Amino acid sequence: MPDRETDELFLRRALDLARQGVGLTSPNPCVGAVLVDAKGEIIGTGSHTYDGVKHGEILALEQAGEKARGATLFINLEPCSHQGRTAPCADALIAAGISRVVACMQDPNPLVAGQGFAKLHGAGIDVSSGILEEQAKELNESFAKYIRHHVPLVTLKAAMTLDGKIAPPPRQPPNPASYAAKNSVRADWITGESARAHVQELRHQHDAILVGVGTVIADDPLLTDRSGRPRRRPLLRVILDSHLRLPLECRLAKTAQNDVLVICSFAEEKKKKQLLKLGIRVEQLPAAGADGHPDMAAVVRFLGQMEITSLMIEGGAKVNWAALSAGIVDKVFFYYAPRILAGTASIPLAAEAGFASIGDAACVKSIRLHRFGEDFAVEGYLKDPYA
Repeated sequence: MPDRETDELFLRRALDLARQGVGLTSPNPCVGAVLVDAKGEIIGTGSHTYDGVKHGEILALEQAGEKARGATLFINLEPCSHQGRTAPCADALIAAGISRVVACMQDPNPLVAGQGFAKLHGAGIDVSSGILEEQAKELNESFAKYIRHHVPLVTLKAAMTLDGKIAPPPRQPPNPASYAAKNSVRADWITGESARAHVQELRHQHDAILVGVGTVIADDPLLTDRSGRPRRRPLLRVILDSHLRLPLECRLAKTAQNDVLVICSFAEEKKKKQLLKLGIRVEQLPAAGADGHPDMAAVVRFLGQMEITSLMIEGGAKVNWAALSAGIVDKVFFYYAPRILAGTASIPLAAEAGFASIGDAACVKSIRLHRFGEDFAVEGYLKDPYA
């Protein structure tokens, strides 16, 4: 008789293997597989990577060989039943003589969505799912949003004081000509080292990061993934820049290696050519509203076309409001430091008009709290990625 505690133990192992694929599988899901024989011994494991092509269950089958007959497969995601870059994994499991499949969750891909389970069950294989489902869903929430809606999962990230300020009153913006001599060490971080280190983990989990050109001019950031973990493709650095004001001397421009995308509403040909020469892609998209900023819904649609499954916005107040008001934000990750800036001149999370009433306000659900030394963070969802 199957034992739930034992099933959960092996599914946790499958989830650990799946997490090894973070940064390596996009636009595919993270999948880990564990094959266990009748004695309860692991005879094969596999973790999918996009460049490796083969799915986790196929790698586990190859490792197990003939021992796979009569074994149980533990996997975080339903085995596929359709022909994609590889043949259906469900067919391979049936051919190998697997007797039982235990999965955390159904595949959100409309091409699978229960059909893999049905094919396995039809071949006489015992199939069950649902254990550790929430953990499995969180791991592949970006894939779920992308595969069903063809746009990335959008996370709005910000670091702020307890009173919701993301920066003190604006200073005189730097002269772009001075970037070469600018000291990149910042003395005005809001949050501490532990929280800032976690931001790099968040960046590693995303395909792209987005800021406005105002942030680039003010802070001269690199916007890179400095987690030290391997990733299949570089973090795409996206800059919203209506009139192509991006300084040619900024660090983003100097480090561009076909991983910087500037999205504008009005492309001045000379500046566009200068950016292209530096290896920066320039894309002109329709403007939204009287301010002439690129339409945020068009931005995420375009990124979806680039097979970007996850986008983290680290913008300033104007970009944050543009994202919230356009309704493109799926989740938030807000870091808070035990500080109070106060005053009306300090920069709030989101500027401009704001929502007209409490009833219109963006509602954050499924909230979780995280602690980073003296700082803490609020993680929550504005939309269900699986809806």
